[in-house]
Amino acid sequence: MADFFDQLNDILFLDIETASLTEKYEELPERIQEEWLKKERLIQGIENNLEPGALYFDRAGIHAEFGQVVCVGVGYFQWKKKDKKLAFRSKCYANEEERELLSEFKGLLEKKKWILCAHNGKEFDFPYLCRRMLIQGVALPEPLQISGKKPWEVRHLDTMELWKFGDYKHYTRLELLASVFGIPSSKDDLDGSQVNTTFHLEKDVEKIKKYCLRDVEVTARVYMAMHPQADDLEIEIIHLEDSKKDHKD
Repeated sequence: MADFFDQLNDILFLDIETASLTEKYEELPERIQEEWLKKERLIQGIENNLEPGALYFDRAGIHAEFGQVVCVGVGYFQWKKKDKKLAFRSKCYANEEERELLSEFKGLLEKKKWILCAHNGKEFDFPYLCRRMLIQGVALPEPLQISGKKPWEVRHLDTMELWKFGDYKHYTRLELLASVFGIPSSKDDLDGSQVNTTFHLEKDVEKIKKYCLRDVEVTARVYMAMHPQADDLEIEIIHLEDSKKDHKD
């Protein structure tokens, strides 16, 4: 049990929300427009009968070359041994300038030897962050540097991968795992398909941040549910607004 809490203290749970690089396809640089049309043809397949750029608003945000990170939610546990309680501290990084957002997030990753955990993080969150950092000229922090490392040297956890137990046939949504474990949903008034509209048309970044933080908490609770020896512990949720209050251990 002590070993579990020792490792738990080093895990940084995270979730990212992304949007298309621009509101409209026509606002992209000409070279990127051409590349998107090639991507779009691959997405449509044989039935290529849509207007050029028709899929951009709904689909571009999931591709790092045509999208952007609009916020990064993070959270970590702190074990209160005396009270036998867990505190889960979370906050969200958001900035109108993506480069500044990613630089701030990089600063957190460099504070300690984190183990990163996200749902489908190995397929989406981690590579997306790496690609956008490099595009924005931000050097990759050590936890995201995987080139040349052996598999056991990469400190990445993925709750979707953990749930597969070696079965690679299925994608399992975070919401499904939350449902089977009886964890409250993060999708009360927003889901991932609505982020682009909320960001570009409604200009409501605060709404996206709240949704992102809920996803981080759900991911952390799913991880705890996969370790029943600690699942019955009371968890105190603490949201950090001031970046100066980040983890300093």
